[in-house]
Amino acid sequence: MTSTNLIFPFGLSMLVACAGTTRSINDDVATLARRSEQANDALMRGDAARYVALVAPATDFLLMSPFGGTPSQGPLTPERTARLGRFFEGGTLRQELVASYGSPEMIVLAVIERPANVAVGGLPKQDWALRVTLVYRRAGTEWQLVHRHADPLGHGITLEQAAALGRGAQATPQGG
Repeated sequence: MTSTNLIFPFGLSMLVACAGTTRSINDDVATLARRSEQANDALMRGDAARYVALVAPATDFLLMSPFGGTPSQGPLTPERTARLGRFFEGGTLRQELVASYGSPEMIVLAVIERPANVAVGGLPKQDWALRVTLVYRRAGTEWQLVHRHADPLGHGITLEQAAALGRGAQATPQGG
């Protein structure tokens, strides 16, 4: 067998292996997108335990909430999970996958979450549109959520509104 004959089977096997990896990553992206939607739908009803079970937050999970401020980092302890569940009530969620990026070790999902008619933090029920980035990292054979960043700008704002937020201006109460 010449060296050319050795290269072709090796190259073909690498091509097949890469195609298998791509198919597997595409399957993983689809699975994580579905699980993320199911998890956040459960959370909108206050079921934080199901949320945690579905997205499996890592112990170094980083949350950049849609309310800004200092990000929180660390495990979702039972106390944090219970507090998270009490924050949401009576809603549902529909998720739109905008883009995804995948490798054997990391998957990123860029989504629009559209919670419908949910009570958040004691406020009256309303519809929300959040732009969200989710980063999952492979941990053995499983995927863990390591980062979530969300903002409430799904409907867009003006440059002036963005500038006010950027400089830390507070919202003016209605009527005053």
